[in-house]
Amino acid sequence: MTYVKATNVLPEELISEIQKYIQGETIYIPKPQKAKRKWGTCSGGRKLIDERNERIKNFFEKGTSIEELAREYFLSTETIKKIVYKKQR
Repeated sequence: MTYVKATNVLPEELISEIQKYIQGETIYIPKPQKAKRKWGTCSGGRKLIDERNERIKNFFEKGTSIEELAREYFLSTETIKKIVYKKQR
């Protein structure tokens, strides 16, 4: 997370109003709920995991055991079960 100097982005009136509540401290202003993104959508990590999970499901449907998949993908058997038994949304 990077910090932005308030005087560079906020009007003086707003800074004066905020200073009634807090001065010289770091304050976090969250994004609006509609601007939030799911984990990995920017980096592409979510897409990679979704693709991996789809491969795991396909192998399982073709008869590969949960234990074999766990060894192959370096995941626990419980994680493999969550992937293969997860209901589609």
